[in-house]
Amino acid sequence: MTTAPSTLASAPLAPQAPSPAGRPARTAGSLVAHVVLVALLVVALYPIAYLLGTSFKSPQEIANNLNVLPESFTPKNYADGWSGIPGVSFARFFTNSVVVSVGVVVGNVVSCSLAAYAFARLRFPLRGLWFALMIGTLLLPHHVLVVPQYVLFNSLGWVNTPLPLIVPKFLATDAFFVFLMVQFMRGIPRTLDEAAAIDGCGPFATFFRIVLPLTKPALVTTTVFSFIQTWNDFFSQLVYLNDITKYTLPIGLRLFLDSSGQNSVGPMFAMSALSLVPVFLFFLVFQRLIVEGINTSGIKG
Repeated sequence: MTTAPSTLASAPLAPQAPSPAGRPARTAGSLVAHVVLVALLVVALYPIAYLLGTSFKSPQEIANNLNVLPESFTPKNYADGWSGIPGVSFARFFTNSVVVSVGVVVGNVVSCSLAAYAFARLRFPLRGLWFALMIGTLLLPHHVLVVPQYVLFNSLGWVNTPLPLIVPKFLATDAFFVFLMVQFMRGIPRTLDEAAAIDGCGPFATFFRIVLPLTKPALVTTTVFSFIQTWNDFFSQLVYLNDITKYTLPIGLRLFLDSSGQNSVGPMFAMSALSLVPVFLFFLVFQRLIVEGINTSGIKG
């Protein structure tokens, strides 16, 4: 004799409400996490806040007042800093930095994308060996190459010009950006290449029409990082630029201490604050694409 299954046994179990006893623990943990994050944010932003506050302080207050906010605002530091270098305006340094940074960005984007496409999508002899050698250049200290590079560029007559800073970037010398784009391009389905080949596209047409548009996040990441590195670079620009009219921002900021000493610290802080504006705007505009490019998440449908 068989019996029908019990109605209570076949009924779905109702979801249980979370225990009230667990809520205070989760709330306390969330509160602690937020406090820690706010503390880290304060520590990270303190140098920038101090820079901005000091840019509005008088020379006497800079020496005696270590507070972030100035006791009396001195906006004259910005006017003095803009025209404070004898014989040249600070606008000249901004212009030189823009020229060098834009040239480096264009060179890196063009050359690194082409090299990455070759490594990621094309088949050629010893491809793995050349890729390993390229990655190996990341382990080579930059300072080892300074002397031979200087001798080479000096023999070409390029010293005291922006050419040594820009031209090598058109030869895909930044292996990190090549590697970044290779990793991103490997996430693009090869069926797109095959479909392009059926439509009659060669390697270059496939690169420009298919692969390059889909690599936009990696291109933006390369653009922003190249711009920030070049904009803040001091050593390479100091080695190759000798004329004050060809100095870039990092070298120009150093002139405040060399020329006028302590009395020019206020204008130096003011010009330092202005030099952060382009970098901040770049990162603010392209923040989403930078994160996507670093994660190399592939294509999103």
